[in-house]
Amino acid sequence: MAVDLQNDLLGLRRDLLALGALVERQVGRAFDAMAQSDDAIAKDVKASDAEVDALDLKIEEECMRLLALGSPMAGDLRTILSTQRISGQLERIADLAKGISKRTIKLCKLSAIRLPESIIEMSNNTRAMIGDALEALTNDDVELCRRIRMADDLVDTLNKEVLLWSRTEITGNVHNTEAAIHLLTIAQRIERMADITTLIAEDVIFRVEGSNVRHGAE
Repeated sequence: MAVDLQNDLLGLRRDLLALGALVERQVGRAFDAMAQSDDAIAKDVKASDAEVDALDLKIEEECMRLLALGSPMAGDLRTILSTQRISGQLERIADLAKGISKRTIKLCKLSAIRLPESIIEMSNNTRAMIGDALEALTNDDVELCRRIRMADDLVDTLNKEVLLWSRTEITGNVHNTEAAIHLLTIAQRIERMADITTLIAEDVIFRVEGSNVRHGAE
């Protein structure tokens, strides 16, 4: 199959942005299901995960085709490599949203438990980070990417607060032990989402500037 590299790269970008929008919706709905104890929304997030997987696979295959047949150089090569990585990272975020939804479904079957404020704040901050990452991806905004990297620290701190809450809850309210464990697992998955979002921001910087800022490098 013939390669029109520039047009194919535009198509690849459209697919990546479409995947980003789909994943952002999945995450938002997973967080809403958690906050509202809504198992119907959570079940819908689970069912919709296949759509994310299919689009990620399409992007992966197109990246491989362009690498093999398009002879990309310099900026075009960085675009393909970063697109391949970002697509996989978005798919992993969607998997985490699915995992959160599974825990929410289990929580809905237990006695109601008040969510710790830290987990709500974690979800709000992580949702904002994902939105910012997609905006940065759309606009090649490396300064926004650098702010995303700093925002990850707050999510890490909030995750530690949820851990402390879970220990107190389990000790003081034994009947809430199972629910507390589910919420602790959800918090860990939210924290992982934020970590992966930071990787996306770093890949945008790589694509735009050609610089590797992973592992604290600048």
